[in-house]
Amino acid sequence: MGASALPLGSRSPHPTGLSAPEVGLVLAAGRSQRLSGITGGRSKALSTLGGRTLLERAVRTLMATGLREVIVVVGYEAEAVAAAVGRLEGVRVILAEDWELGNAASLAATERALGGEDLFVVMCGDHVFAEGAMDDLLAAGEPAVLVDPDPVPATWDEGTRVRIVGGRAIAFGKELDEPAIDCGVFVLGPEVFDGHRRAAAEGDHSLAGALTRVAQAQPLKAIPLSEGDWWQDVDTPADLLEARSLVRRSLGKPTDGPVSRHLNRPISTRITMAIAPLRIHPDLLSVLFFVVGIMAAWSLSAGRAVVGGILTQAASVLDGVDGETARLRGASTSRGARLDALVDRMVDAAVVAGLGLWLWKDPSRTFRAMIIAMSAGGWALIALTAKWKWKAIPALEHAPATERKLGFLLGGRDGRLFVMAGGAVVGRPELGLVGPAVAWGVTVVFRTVLRLLRPLRGASGSVQAKAPPPKDVRDPPQGNLEEVG
Repeated sequence: MGASALPLGSRSPHPTGLSAPEVGLVLAAGRSQRLSGITGGRSKALSTLGGRTLLERAVRTLMATGLREVIVVVGYEAEAVAAAVGRLEGVRVILAEDWELGNAASLAATERALGGEDLFVVMCGDHVFAEGAMDDLLAAGEPAVLVDPDPVPATWDEGTRVRIVGGRAIAFGKELDEPAIDCGVFVLGPEVFDGHRRAAAEGDHSLAGALTRVAQAQPLKAIPLSEGDWWQDVDTPADLLEARSLVRRSLGKPTDGPVSRHLNRPISTRITMAIAPLRIHPDLLSVLFFVVGIMAAWSLSAGRAVVGGILTQAASVLDGVDGETARLRGASTSRGARLDALVDRMVDAAVVAGLGLWLWKDPSRTFRAMIIAMSAGGWALIALTAKWKWKAIPALEHAPATERKLGFLLGGRDGRLFVMAGGAVVGRPELGLVGPAVAWGVTVVFRTVLRLLRPLRGASGSVQAKAPPPKDVRDPPQGNLEEVG
């Protein structure tokens, strides 16, 4: 195997000064016979993953990076493939007449359409990426390739190997014996078309052939896949299953508390993936799961221990589905976030009221209904005012790594509801009330102390990492203080 003389992604000795790419290309012209058992002979680009076709997912992945336009290259089943993205804004479809020759021939069909673009992104339509996996590649400012420096053996066997010297790719091909493979996404310039013509003159119409000819004159910057990011090339049924698993696991949040991480998310993400083809709006899911929470509170108020406890935990699990659906569809909105937060607060208060009514001596149905309704509405108003207007709750939030540790105090919403559900199931509503209250109070103390110590740690020279803003505002971290209940 070849070795890199310098680390991947080292600075180019000849800065190009090129601007960031504004146009992306998605190659979706191929037939893919290895997936025919699933596709029934249809284009692989039309295979679904999380309620979307592979092609739509690829296009949305590029558009999410801020590109002005995405060009989709079609060939096999051109009309059906074009229709899959016809409703998306900023998308243009081009037919590659010679698509059967190879993917570089498909790319060549876009030469005139690209006009005077100095740089553009090229992505294979059957590749799936984690959110943000392409950020470093698009920031390269010159022709570059995203590479996986340490792929698993099965992926390496199938992938296109990349020879890297001095942090730059100088050759591409499946016949190479190199440790790194490309991830199927590139930043290229017009010279790739000349590279294709040279390779085609030798009978090679593959993208690897065109890139190798380009790299012989101007090696491409090799950008390594960042640790924690992932990608998946979908060629076989096993690949599609792996891609679905990767997408499902990506629906969790770095600030999830321990109950959410180990119990709730494994269930809720599977529900999310299962109902994704139904395209249910996340706001409707918020309302539906609010109903489950109110049913839990009503059962608790009547002393139905097991039913109330199970419904309480079910409400906690299902609470993640609306946010996961929003992330899966790219449909997160501030309005949805407020609705989700409102529903969470109302369910929290209703469950607490239900446990309290359980301890009451034979309250009437009317009284139970009134107390649950008043508690849900009143506490929601107080909690949301503290969060959105007074900013008191966000002031005590911390970076994701700290939030994960604080989650073990069970003061987050996932932990509190779990304790409430447990207290109900064992027939001890008082434990379901006192336990979460104590856990929440201890968490507040720890948050306050950490907040007060932050300036001191900064003054002593420690570096304070700024927590990134949440990418999905609908589903707040289940282990932080904003989950007041």
